[in-house]
Amino acid sequence: MDRRQLLALTAAATIDVAVPAIAGQAPGTDRTQPQPNRLWYRQPARMWLEALPVGNGRLGAMVSGGVRDDVLQLNEATWWAGQPYDPVNPAARAALPRVRELIFEGRIREAHALADEALIGRPSTQMPYQSAGSLLVRLLGVNDNDAENYERELDLDAAVATARFDAGGRRYRREVFASAVDQVLVVRLSCDQPGAIDAEVQWRSSADPRVGADAQDSVLTLQRNGGSAGVPGGLSLASRAKLLPRGGRMERVGASLVVRGADELIVLVALATDHRRFDLVGGDPAAITRDRLDSASRKSFASLLAEHQADHRRLFRAASLDLGRSPAADLSTDARVAISRPADDPALAALYFAFARYLMIACSRAGGQPANLQGMWNDSNAPAWGSKYTININTEMNYWLAEPANLADCVAPLVSMIEELAASGARTARDMYGARGWVAHHNTDLWRATAPIDGAFWGLWPMGGAWLCLHLWDHYDYGRDRRFLDRVWPTMRDAALFFLDTLLPVPGTDLLVTNPSLSPENDHGHGGSLSAGPAMDMQILRDLFDRCERAGAILNRDAALCRQFAAARARLVPNQIGRDGQLMEWRDDWDADAPDPHHRHVSHLFALHPSDQINRDDTPALAAAARRSLETRGDASTGWGLAWRANLWARLGAGDRAHRVLASLLSSPRTYPNLFDAHPPFQIDGNFGGATAMIEMLVQSRGDLIDLLPALPAAWPSGSLRGIRVRGAAELDLDWNERGLRHCTIRPRIAGTRKVRCGARSETVMLRPGRTIELLGPGLDVRPA
Repeated sequence: MDRRQLLALTAAATIDVAVPAIAGQAPGTDRTQPQPNRLWYRQPARMWLEALPVGNGRLGAMVSGGVRDDVLQLNEATWWAGQPYDPVNPAARAALPRVRELIFEGRIREAHALADEALIGRPSTQMPYQSAGSLLVRLLGVNDNDAENYERELDLDAAVATARFDAGGRRYRREVFASAVDQVLVVRLSCDQPGAIDAEVQWRSSADPRVGADAQDSVLTLQRNGGSAGVPGGLSLASRAKLLPRGGRMERVGASLVVRGADELIVLVALATDHRRFDLVGGDPAAITRDRLDSASRKSFASLLAEHQADHRRLFRAASLDLGRSPAADLSTDARVAISRPADDPALAALYFAFARYLMIACSRAGGQPANLQGMWNDSNAPAWGSKYTININTEMNYWLAEPANLADCVAPLVSMIEELAASGARTARDMYGARGWVAHHNTDLWRATAPIDGAFWGLWPMGGAWLCLHLWDHYDYGRDRRFLDRVWPTMRDAALFFLDTLLPVPGTDLLVTNPSLSPENDHGHGGSLSAGPAMDMQILRDLFDRCERAGAILNRDAALCRQFAAARARLVPNQIGRDGQLMEWRDDWDADAPDPHHRHVSHLFALHPSDQINRDDTPALAAAARRSLETRGDASTGWGLAWRANLWARLGAGDRAHRVLASLLSSPRTYPNLFDAHPPFQIDGNFGGATAMIEMLVQSRGDLIDLLPALPAAWPSGSLRGIRVRGAAELDLDWNERGLRHCTIRPRIAGTRKVRCGARSETVMLRPGRTIELLGPGLDVRPA
């Protein structure tokens, strides 16, 4: 149990769980009615995992909401260790044939030893994501124990973190938000009495920074150089804060700026690095931060807030989930997590869903970086797993939510990263494998490193880029934008091209397999993890080749190459059912030999979810085998492991089982007091994966099928879902009660025929752009709107 988990459990055990006197209203709050999309607490954050996140896709902060000291721990999405580098092992290409021979011969330990020496990248790890330090906003003349009627909250709809309290006969209020419009963090400290704001503002950094404070310009500056993590050189970071007091006076005191006698204080914060692209540094972060503050400081607080909220709400209000409420919804958020009985608090699941959408908007915006293992919030310079992009499940899970939850705009950074990986991965394909196309293994970083890392047991998995390319197809399939498909076609095509050059026939057969590879992070019990043609590889490649064939036909591109994709797809080792009735994880029936039968990864069930190769309609025998595998794995897992299991049970139509797994995910210790997911430690993939499972329980779509309430649990007897997207460029709203479906509205963007199903009933509907279709009741009575 790590430090964060232990602290989270200790804090949860000491929470006052008494119900406030007014439903949904804490003592001293400015609110007068319940707010469903709100996290709220009766005390400041006592640790990082109780702080509240704000972000604009580039700049993030964890807000503690302290009485005297409000510490805003900061992140800038490009503040990583290192600089552009090429980690391909120069010995790899010569050693690769021998590693393949050893694997085919079953000499797995020898293959591991040689692969560790000759195939793993140099360096053998990648660059970690870094903390950008903290900004302290101190309220002078007030002590922590002076506060009464304290409340802090994160309003998900407004995207503002607020703390309110009484002290010394005054009512103080502190608001924090991160504006994507103005690319600044905005802090306002105010009071109900004029001239009552006495405050000190200063930087806090664990590094040896260059700090400046200028009372005349009202600016605090901070310059830092990053660590190299084994690669010569590093980035530089510029942090700049501008103080805008209304009334009062300002002075410099050491490295701080002190304001006295102000009516209110606004602090604008900008951060930037000299990162320009994954393969280029040399920007001017000082100029960038100066320009952003100059622009933002010409606006009033009201304008900054209004433009920020309009931008945020455009995305946040596009979709919603309502599962009703019970008295438990009147408790503070940390109390609800600590005593969570999700069947008695369905609104907590809806809040978790809204929080996941909020996090996606806050950490993944066009022009920024994709959501990493912690989204963008990280308080360490040596975070777990480097807080990188783990692309053997975690990065992909981060983006399962985006398309169906009506956040397609938030996929833009992922698309850009995949295109950049195609560039760096082409070098790895050539130099390591002697192949065309491009490849990425199980991890990458800001510099888009694509060579295998972390040792052969973990890293020698060549499917990361292939899996990511399926998100490019999903983005097209949900939106049907042909221009986008044309843009990403070379990236998809070249990912598939790599495997045309590297797939090998199983000795004595015509079947093709990957070699070397592994079933992510799992030991098969025969000398390690390395193998040829594990089930997940074959499943990903079936989808990749299929999507490339379909995209090529739509675009009328590369017909001859697409025929080669089809031919290779037909020769892939098929899904197989083992001696225990399970879906086999490896080409050989080794599942029962694996040392960890309850392993967190369920890689061989990729074909069930997120793919739809296996489903109850078309492949019932394989669906039954997948169910057997899932039962053997068990429901207990890490945070993201629970999220994946919930999605899988939903695909199997087992709503109550999916809800049981979801209940574990939403409870302590798998959810921290601030609703962050606990792997442990914090990983954001569980938040996104858990929210995706909720959609899967209520709406599934594949091909021309829209399946309504396919895994509705008894714990959600009534509710509504709004703004959910389905494949084929359509959006729907859904209402249900104890008797089943009440109402479904479908809003198509393109014409087409769809089969809509709810339970045993189904209807075929003709969709036309701009024409709404309504389906009423369990009978699916169709009524054009």
